[in-house]
Amino acid sequence: MKKIAILGSTGSIGTQALAVLRGHRDEYEVVALAAGRNVELLAAQAAEFGVSDEWARTCADSPSILAELAAHPDADVVLNAVVGFAGLPATLAALEHGKRLALANKESLIAGGPVVAAVRARGNGEIVPVDSEHSALYQALRSGAAFEVKRLVLTASGGPFRGYGRDQLAFVTIADALRHPTWHMGAKITVDSSTLMNKGLEVIEAHELFGVGFDQVEVVVHPQSIVHSMVEFVDGATIAQLSMPDMRLPIGLALGAPDRLPEAFGAIDWSQVSRLDFEPPDLEAFPCLALAYEAGRAGGGAPAMLSGANEVAVAAFLDGRISWSAIASVVAETLDAGTGNVLDLADVLEADRAARARASKAVERRSEAA
Repeated sequence: MKKIAILGSTGSIGTQALAVLRGHRDEYEVVALAAGRNVELLAAQAAEFGVSDEWARTCADSPSILAELAAHPDADVVLNAVVGFAGLPATLAALEHGKRLALANKESLIAGGPVVAAVRARGNGEIVPVDSEHSALYQALRSGAAFEVKRLVLTASGGPFRGYGRDQLAFVTIADALRHPTWHMGAKITVDSSTLMNKGLEVIEAHELFGVGFDQVEVVVHPQSIVHSMVEFVDGATIAQLSMPDMRLPIGLALGAPDRLPEAFGAIDWSQVSRLDFEPPDLEAFPCLALAYEAGRAGGGAPAMLSGANEVAVAAFLDGRISWSAIASVVAETLDAGTGNVLDLADVLEADRAARARASKAVERRSEAA
């Protein structure tokens, strides 16, 4: 019996995780739940899965609660599905206590990469990715040794604006950005997908998870979202993971890895798949991807500042204060002001604070000029 703590239980990933677990009550027990502000749904989840009030809590304004729940003494697996930088305390707490971390909160790994790595080594914790792309890489990497890997290929759907030029992108709306062609996700990650920042963050995440250089991580646009990512080996062989878009597959694998659940999510009817297309991303129209590569290569505090500035810019866009195109310019302006080094948690927090302050000022200037 594996015991599971689910942080972000009322969001997209959290609710899908509970849907997976409903069919496997003999193998998994939910021992902790955390939500943002959706008290009613959290209470219903706790009642259904038998989680006490002590371990089913809201934590929108208290990251320390997330850390407390992630350190649950009985939890074997902690699913971190919290949105944004707020998930960092939970990531660190789970790894510090030697848990398996089923990680859907990419921002905490990106912003605090060196710190997370140190805590993981010290606490002997394990990270299994939940993102469909990194889950695909996790699976494909089983096919060879680390020294045999030539490159990792992350696939991107291209989002709702695939094929758009810069002139067209100047007029897209919030509703347009939230209309993802293949995935149903929260607002922040959906906007990140539309700018390709999500893919840029995933490049940095792949570097941190699998220990490969940035020159070994490539992004290709694949609109069907059936090939979730690929690994190319030194002998020319490429191993890919394919399935229909269904987040329950990588969630189930992260909870049970290395074992697979005996339940098919995203199985493909090959008689209905007529083509698989691939094309390079348009870095001129979607500069966020290039910004992420630059921040990753710079290292130090740059990834934390990239993530923090992007959170501020996306929130401003969703509030109607800046245009979609301004998201990338706010992030670029923030990074241009300089980044520091990251040696410990205090440095990560300072990099995030500085990025948010700079990005907020950049947003204000654009709002006033509009």
